[in-house]
Amino acid sequence: MSRLATKICGLSTPETIDAALKAGATHVGFIFFPKSPRHVTFEQAAGLAARVPRHVTAVGVMVDPDNEVVDQAVHAGVSAIQLHGKETPVRVAAIRARFGLPIWKAISVKTRADLDEGQHYVGAADFLLYDAKTPDSASLPGGMGLRFDWSLLSGFQPPMSWGLSGGLDLDSVAEAIAITGAPLVDVSSGVESAPGIKDVDKIAAFCKAVSQS
Repeated sequence: MSRLATKICGLSTPETIDAALKAGATHVGFIFFPKSPRHVTFEQAAGLAARVPRHVTAVGVMVDPDNEVVDQAVHAGVSAIQLHGKETPVRVAAIRARFGLPIWKAISVKTRADLDEGQHYVGAADFLLYDAKTPDSASLPGGMGLRFDWSLLSGFQPPMSWGLSGGLDLDSVAEAIAITGAPLVDVSSGVESAPGIKDVDKIAAFCKAVSQS
């Protein structure tokens, strides 16, 4: 097994869940955001989460959710909550207190100064996910295959547990790990054949690349 954690995000079918598990993914992600091509209903997610063994973390990804959305995701079987919008530290802390699950907060990165945003979430979130900042005109806050300058993370000391996302794929993940020292890598569009369509062979190859890094 790899010393690195691997999250395959935006899964929506039993076949791709099984492929991720077989390949050794430590985390799987379900996206509850209707604008995303990877969006799943809570009913779909419940069926998928039922396939996930306890040692693998099922992460529910949401964008500025209200409590009802989080509640439905929790009932669907997610074991961690990823907040990928403009949630304030106060809101993140409130969700954590209300639902009692580990909270991931995505930090959108374009410049070195963006990394410092994570400091505000100390005590509110449990995990930071550094992702590429999307253009203001974009309809999605992530999952667009964009990457930021990974050297910004070289020598940087995140204030809590963290992972790397944005623009990762089979060809780039080893370089990303070497530059950043990321303990977890998160991929979505990088293992797809089309937006929202996961490719089981790409999932397997990506996980293998991580395990060899």
